[in-house]
Amino acid sequence: MIMFFSSLVTTFWAALHLRTLVLAAVTFLFLINILRSRHPKNYPPGPWRLPLVGNFFQIDFKQTHLVLQQFVKKYGNVFSLDLGRSPVVVVSGLPLIKEMFTHLDQNFVNRVMSPIRERTTGKNGLFVSNGQTWKEQRRFALMALKNFGLGKKSLEQCIQEEAHHLVEVIGEEEGQPFNPHLKLNNAVSNIICTVTFGERFEYEDCLFQELLKLLDEAMHLQGSTAGQLYNGFPHIMKYLPGPHQKIFRNWGKLKLFVSNIVKKHQKDWNPDEPRDFIDAFLIEMQKHVGDPHRTTSFNEENLICSTLDLFLAGTETASSTLRWALLYMTVYPEIQENVQAEIDRVIGHKRQVSLSDRESMPYTNAVIHEIQRMGNIVPLNCTRAVTVDTKFNGFHLPKGTIILTNLTALHRDPKEWATPEVFNPEHFLENGQFKKRESFLPFSMGKRACLGEQLAKSELFIFFSTLMQKFTFKPPINEKLSLKFRMGVNLSPVSYRICAIPRV
Repeated sequence: MIMFFSSLVTTFWAALHLRTLVLAAVTFLFLINILRSRHPKNYPPGPWRLPLVGNFFQIDFKQTHLVLQQFVKKYGNVFSLDLGRSPVVVVSGLPLIKEMFTHLDQNFVNRVMSPIRERTTGKNGLFVSNGQTWKEQRRFALMALKNFGLGKKSLEQCIQEEAHHLVEVIGEEEGQPFNPHLKLNNAVSNIICTVTFGERFEYEDCLFQELLKLLDEAMHLQGSTAGQLYNGFPHIMKYLPGPHQKIFRNWGKLKLFVSNIVKKHQKDWNPDEPRDFIDAFLIEMQKHVGDPHRTTSFNEENLICSTLDLFLAGTETASSTLRWALLYMTVYPEIQENVQAEIDRVIGHKRQVSLSDRESMPYTNAVIHEIQRMGNIVPLNCTRAVTVDTKFNGFHLPKGTIILTNLTALHRDPKEWATPEVFNPEHFLENGQFKKRESFLPFSMGKRACLGEQLAKSELFIFFSTLMQKFTFKPPINEKLSLKFRMGVNLSPVSYRICAIPRV
């Protein structure tokens, strides 16, 4: 009996001892985390943070941009969050955004390398690379886009031709309800594919349709809670199953698709007659062969990643905007009628829409801009990182701090817009003429503004005007359309069906 009690006491003490050790260890780790995550003096204010996870579970990633507006009201135009171990500062208001991207642009020029992006492409490509790699790749991409059509009549003709194909494929629906998502993706993607790959893809091409679906899924998952969990806690999440793993499978397939096109180019390219972006990049690679003393970003991995970046950006943003466009025109038929009346007056029913028509179509131009404002495709801009310790608006921002530019607050600011929550083309009109607005920044500003801005504007005008010229868009009978959004890397409308009624 004595031995039994002795054993029981020993077991109890051992368990208690183990518990104490675990509790002490956890407490120690929390204290270390709190000490390490303490912010410097004059750091922007923000909500209370939890150890290890910061404010992660205070954010609803299905509507991140809307949650942040509540923090703006409480903490002001510059406030801070911690997403996991990542310090984030959110900046709102046109004066502060202009100060960041003009006077202090060099301090905010870097992109953030998210764990997802680091795993998929490393430091390669156009959009998240920094330093010399970014300078080389951006300069080269701008030159290549210019050489292969940007700002030239040939690219306008390419968009016009693709708009004709789009009209044909939508016409095949014969006025019945359909989802325009993949058709619009295919049309827009074909423009950047012509520039990068030197070819377009038919709407019946099953492989290309599958790739567009993979792209859409990857973009949605990266912005979802699962994607943000991975970015916040990559060392844990990479070992766990879940939808975030699909991001990497999809990226792998997309990279393989581009890689196969690069291999085809390598077999039949002529350095004296470059056909597209890939050929031009291969020429640059050849220039640096056998020069061990010069470091360069012109290598095959950067070729694949930069090409894929152009493919992604050239597909997702403009196609999402066009999906919002058809949705808004269906929900606001009176605005659709006004657009069509202007098109009928300026262009007529048969002549092709051209970019030269834009100056004579202020109302249509205003509607396109209002679609971009309300669609709010990139609600928090592309993330930036502070390059050096910086004093900004009286606050101290340490090097490495992640910066989110609050374009949602800018595009819905009641001080800037007469009816900020209402779809109203009059925001961009003055005495019947189109009016530019300084507080309209869908393509950002500064050194890292969207390099495809001119291309996107051309696509939106020609595609939108052509579709309005050829069809009247209506909701299906007994179906109510929703203006709800789907959060991803871009903000896009939830899936919907519409009817395209041919205009006689």
